[in-house]
Formats: sequence, structure tokens, C-alpha cells
Amino acid sequence: MASNFGTLFRISTFGESHGVGVGVIIDGCPPRIALSEQDIQHELDRRRPGQSKIVTPRKEDDRAEILSGVVDGHTLGTPIAIMVRNTDQRPSAYAEMQTAYRPSHADYTYDAKYGIRAVSGGGRASARETIGRVAAGAIARKVLQSLFQGYEAVAYVKTIHTLTASVDPKTVTSGQVESNIVRTADAAMVDPMIELITAMRTEGNSVGGVVECVVRGVPAGLGEPVFDKLEADLAKAMMSLPASKGFEIGSGFAGTLLTGLQHNDDFYMEGERVRTRTNRSGGVQGGISNGEDIVFRVAFKPTATVLQDQKTITNEHEETVLAARGRHDPCVLPRAVPIVEAMVHLVLADHLLRHRGQMGA
Repeated sequence: MASNFGTLFRISTFGESHGVGVGVIIDGCPPRIALSEQDIQHELDRRRPGQSKIVTPRKEDDRAEILSGVVDGHTLGTPIAIMVRNTDQRPSAYAEMQTAYRPSHADYTYDAKYGIRAVSGGGRASARETIGRVAAGAIARKVLQSLFQGYEAVAYVKTIHTLTASVDPKTVTSGQVESNIVRTADAAMVDPMIELITAMRTEGNSVGGVVECVVRGVPAGLGEPVFDKLEADLAKAMMSLPASKGFEIGSGFAGTLLTGLQHNDDFYMEGERVRTRTNRSGGVQGGISNGEDIVFRVAFKPTATVLQDQKTITNEHEETVLAARGRHDPCVLPRAVPIVEAMVHLVLADHLLRHRGQMGA
């Protein structure tokens, strides 16, 4: 079961949703990077359950423990192990799922592939696995900020169901995003989105949407031009997230409605810097960053667990009706925002180290 990500900045996540704990081992982190548990905890707090009335009520503090690789507040260059213990497991809520497959979950496919699965909370298929990604992403972010002046990734909720926020990627700030529990940057959409998510929870239903992300301060030159194109690795990172169903960068699918002349980004000089007048490429050309903001979007499906009866089958292939229980997000978008940012940091830290290894700078 592949649980590794990255080439030089490599991570391996571990643990099940209702096991003893979850975590990550990071290998390849450069030495002498300032790092504290609080650097990691800040990001885990943004991801954790129970943080607002519109997310799962599961109560987990998600306290990060650095087990290795850090001494006196600095990385050693050796593997960094981080663990978060689970404290609010409720296996009894999943008793019926021992035999009945939850629609659109990984229950059936895990059984089909492995012949065994962790039933409670979905095991490795649970979004709780992303704790390790977020913890590792916090470290990758520190690496990038130590080498790239002005580096930042700002993700935000762009749409929820049919509601669309009006956000300018050029000017959006993390403060705007974190000012509300939906994590959108359009003040006019905050209350309508909260009302929609609340209504879905009341109905025992769920909704999906789109997270948009802008990455600033990335110089030209990162990315490999064939199989490991920067946008290809970003796409893999985002599509590896639970509930993700689509990825587009720059103009994305809308670019198919333009002609080549309309779509091309004209070059010009800004002092000594090469710039483009438009950014339909989304900051990546030929699989390599061009120095402009990287802008992409990730589509997330409605949460698969809904608190209404659903038709399904058992592991004996008999038809049955499943009454879902448990504590789940009626919309994953608000908690997906820091996870998307974490995966950006991991991809870019890895490509930075690969670039330095190949080019020597």
C-alpha cells in the first residue's frame, strides 16, 4: 500500500482513523531549519475536527509530538517523525459497516483489493490520514520560506454547491480566508455558505465545491519538463486527497473556449525580470514555473457519508439498506483548505531540492 510521496523531500504517512494514532516520517529535510511543535500545531489546528459548527463534531486536540530529527528548535537533516494520538474513537458507530458497504466510500474497493480493511472510520481511507500531510507540509513551508523571499500559498473556498465566491487571486490574503469558518475570501458569501452547509447537516445530506489556491514567490525554473511537470505533480498531489475529483490550473477547461491568440500570455520585461501580461498558464509553462503566481483549482465531491438510509450490498453480496451513523463533515471544503496548502508546500519543496541537486543552485 503506497503511503509515500516525494523524491528528495519524502514523506511516509501512517496510522488509521480509529487506531492509536496517525503521523508522518519526513526524510530529506535540510538541516538547520528553525522548527518548533507550534509551527506544526498551527496548521493542524486549522485542519482539526470540531473547530466550528459546520464541520464534524469529533473532538480531537490533534496535538503534534516531534519524536525525532529536531534538536534545540532546529532540524538535524535526519528523519523527522511526528505523531498525533487519537483520543475520540467510537468504533461502535461503525458496527453495521462491518458487513455493509457504504455507498461511494472505499469499503468495497479495499475489500476487493486487500481482502481486509479497518472498518472504523474508514482506516487509511479516512481524511484523518491527512494529519501527516499537514504536519509535513508545515515543515516544507519553513524550508521554502527560508530560501524564497515572499513565498506563500493561499487557498480558499471558491464554490460550495451552486454558490460562487468572487475572489481575486492577485490580492487575496490568508487573513481574509481565516476570518470566517467557511474559509472563503468573499465576505458576501460567508453567511449564504454557512446557511447552506447547516441546511445540509439538518437534512442529513452533504455538498461539495471547489478550493482555489494561489502560490506566490516561486521563481522561474522549478519543475521537470516531461513526466514530472510541475503541474502534473501538483495534480497528483491534489488528486491524492480524500474526496477530490478534479484539478485544473490557470485557464483550465475554460481555456478550451479561447483561440491560441486569445489564450497566449505575452511576455514583457519588468526591469530585469521576465513577466507575462496575462496568466492563463497559471504560472507554469512546459512543466516549469515561469515566476508568475501559480493558480489552480481542486474540485471536491459531496461527503460520501449522509445520515439517511441508502441502498447498498453486504460483503456477502446481498442487498440491504444502510442507515449511516458517525460524525462527518456535511461539506469538506473548509477543512480542505489547509490540506491543499500543505500539498503545495510538499510538491514545491521537493522540486526545489531536485532543482538544486541538478543545477547546483
